[in-house]
Amino acid sequence: MLTLWFVVVAWMLTVYVILDGFDLGAGAIHFLVGKTPAERETLLRAIGPVWDGNEVWLLAAGGTLYFSFPLVYASGFSGFYLPLMMVLWLLMLRGMGIELRHQMHHPLWCAFWDFTFSVASSLLAVVLGAALGNILRGVPLNSEGYFFVPLWTNFRVGSNCGVLDWYTVLAGVTALIALATHGANYLALKTEAEMRHRSHRLALGGAVALCLLTVLTLAATVRVRPELVGNFQTHLWGWFFPVLVVGSLAGMIVFRNQGRDLAAFLSSAGYLAGLLGGAAFGLYPKLLLASTDPAWSLTIYTAAAPAYGLQVGVVWVTVGTILVIGYFTYLYRSFAGRVTVLAEEEH
Repeated sequence: MLTLWFVVVAWMLTVYVILDGFDLGAGAIHFLVGKTPAERETLLRAIGPVWDGNEVWLLAAGGTLYFSFPLVYASGFSGFYLPLMMVLWLLMLRGMGIELRHQMHHPLWCAFWDFTFSVASSLLAVVLGAALGNILRGVPLNSEGYFFVPLWTNFRVGSNCGVLDWYTVLAGVTALIALATHGANYLALKTEAEMRHRSHRLALGGAVALCLLTVLTLAATVRVRPELVGNFQTHLWGWFFPVLVVGSLAGMIVFRNQGRDLAAFLSSAGYLAGLLGGAAFGLYPKLLLASTDPAWSLTIYTAAAPAYGLQVGVVWVTVGTILVIGYFTYLYRSFAGRVTVLAEEEH
């Protein structure tokens, strides 16, 4: 039962990163794909019907974590209070950039909100990557399961580390490039003409950069937390995740060169799923690693809610998941197809 809930939380976070990841990535490359106000408007129309729905998965993952492993929720939200406030503000600024841009048709007004949308999207991708880096690196948990870390100290990994150090910054940069590449693949699938060609070039360059960054991040992770490879040595089926990462990287490059937009987009989604799935597999059964004393790490056994509640919750999460998958299937089918650039007078 506890393993099931661990998988559910990891699955919801992965779905969030895949779905909201492409519109975060689209925001990060907003000015690289959209060279004119009309093209930037087209980019927003490409993600407009789905971006707010995609963010619901983050709320669902947070709610599921609170329901199934409340101690991890309490510890993480208190220890990462400042970074979480940054995430909240960046999410709001992204939404404001999309919605307020259309409230006044003035060049300065539109340019300001375009800039806000792009910067907030880029920073949010970095912050989410750094958050994953903190989970893999570990935090200074005490015997009661709580911790506090400053935003940064000396940028070294150790007992006096902050939220940002060389490892978490590397994770943040990797996340930014990964989501920007994912967004470029999505825009190549949804746009036409010059915007599609620019998206092609960015997606191909991003895939090549990810090959290097993935190797660097993996090597850094093994150096910082060598015990994360333990599950891969014990359970060989876990090598599915690294194979998926390598295959997806190859797919992004091959399919991009062949002009197969949907296959390239699915490959970038597979890359994100393999990366996050591999991280979760390496962590299991731990949920939050302690950099102070390994015995103080929070696991699915020490942080779980009462068994009866978890058993009842399985029924509701199953029903809810079926309904949500049906809704998202309908949503994406309804807005399938490419988005054309409107003439200046039309928008």
